[in-house]
Parts: sequence; C-alpha cells; structure tokens
Amino acid sequence: MPVPRSLVWATSIDVLPPDHVVERRDGYLVVRSPGNPGHWWGNLLLFDEAPVPGDGERWEALFAKEFAAEPRTRHRTFAWDRAGDVRGAANTEFIARGYSLDLHLGLIATPEEIHPHPRANRKVEVRALDPTADGPDERRWNQVLEIQVAARDRERVPEEAHRDFSRARQAELRVLFRAGRGAWYVAIDGDQVAGSMGIVVTSGRARYQAVDTAAAYRRRGICSRLLVDAARHAVAAYGATRLVIVADPEYHAAGLYESVGFRPVERVCGVCRSPREAA
Repeated sequence: MPVPRSLVWATSIDVLPPDHVVERRDGYLVVRSPGNPGHWWGNLLLFDEAPVPGDGERWEALFAKEFAAEPRTRHRTFAWDRAGDVRGAANTEFIARGYSLDLHLGLIATPEEIHPHPRANRKVEVRALDPTADGPDERRWNQVLEIQVAARDRERVPEEAHRDFSRARQAELRVLFRAGRGAWYVAIDGDQVAGSMGIVVTSGRARYQAVDTAAAYRRRGICSRLLVDAARHAVAAYGATRLVIVADPEYHAAGLYESVGFRPVERVCGVCRSPREAA
C-alpha cells in the first residue's frame, strides 16, 4: 500500500479502519474508508503537490469521479504531501469556494525524548481501556464518547452527527486495538473519565488520536500526565519507536506537547468542505 512522504499524512492513514484502501493515481493518492464514507479525513484525495491556479475545478471533478459509487460521501477533502506550510493556490482555488483550510503541525518524539511535565497530575489513575466489545470498560468508553462530542467544532458539526461519527470511529479503533495495534488511554478520577487519548502503532509509527480533557478537569495537569504515560506504555507494549502527534499550530496544545518532549517537524495543509458548508 502506498505510504506518503509526510509522517503526518502517513500516520493519518495508519489510524484508519482495517478496510481502508489507498490507491495510487497519476499525481495523487485516493484514500477511502468504505465502512465510514462520511469520515471527512478518511475519504480524501492526497496530491503530490500543492494546488495551482485551475486546480479547484479539476480536483473537485477528480473527487466526484473517484467517489461516484458512494453517495454518502458528501464532503470534499483535499490535501497535499508537502511539508513546510506550502499552501500554493489554496486561498483562491478553495477558500474562495467555501472550503476551510486545515493547518496541521506535526510534532515528533523518540521514546528517549519523552519526559514528565513538572506539574503533571499525580492523583488520577491512567490506564488502557479494554477494547473488547461489551467488555468491563463499556461505561468508560461511553464517557470518552461524550467528552469528544462536547469538544467538537460546534460551528461545523451538529451534536448528533458528531456523536454518530465518534461512535463509528471508536468502533473502528477498537478493532485495531483488539489486533494489538495500540490502545485507548484514560485518566480516571473516582468514577469519572477526566481525559482520554488513543495511540495507534504501525511499523513503529505511533500516532496519537483525539487528545481530550473533560471541561471540568482542564488546567489540572491531566493531559500532560496522559501524554507521557500513554507514550511509555505504547513503547513497552507495542514497540513504538517514533511518537507522532498533530496539533493546530495556532492552538495552545502544541506548546504543551513540546513541554513533554515533542519537537515540531512538519507543517502540512489540507482543505475540506463539509456537507453543511456545501449546502
């Protein structure tokens, strides 16, 4: 299966469900998630180069052709396999057409570079959830789901749509975890999930997923504790050799990730038009 040059895009594909498909075309990759056709970043075209004038219509036509057999794929997502914040003609070709520009800062660490934050919370219990269907941790999986729904982009995604998407993604990831490709980690305070995140490991590449802290527990050192404990477990249990986490370069989380040993390495771009924006 083709693998992108960028670690951000390579690991973005790593975390897709087992039925995902990546196909090489002339100048781009087609990435499909047949079991979750509404996943914006699981069904996309990943181009070798940034857009140039005229690519707006051309790329949309290619997307329509590639996903013509799947009417449930109503979004449009394009990315390009170039690091260094290369945007090309994204503004004129896509932003002007109603797309949102997504900037991704890829931060990477080796196991040796990860270190505890001095203010990490030591009161919570950090552990991996049992991914077994209807297993003993089902209540905690449901709490994770609600934390993700609460943290959604409220301007772009309705609550129930995001709940459905998050439930589908959780089911997909649990299949990977049952196959021994990582785990979902939670910080527990009493009977409450205070924070959560997943790590999927593929050929040593360990990609963090959905780093969230419940609103009532923010700024209490929960996330920094989770980041480090999850990394150490992924290294010991799943053979992770490179830890990859992705953040919005304008968001404060990137600084937190750097504070425990991650280094900013890549800046990649993509554009997406959601079904709501298209309407």
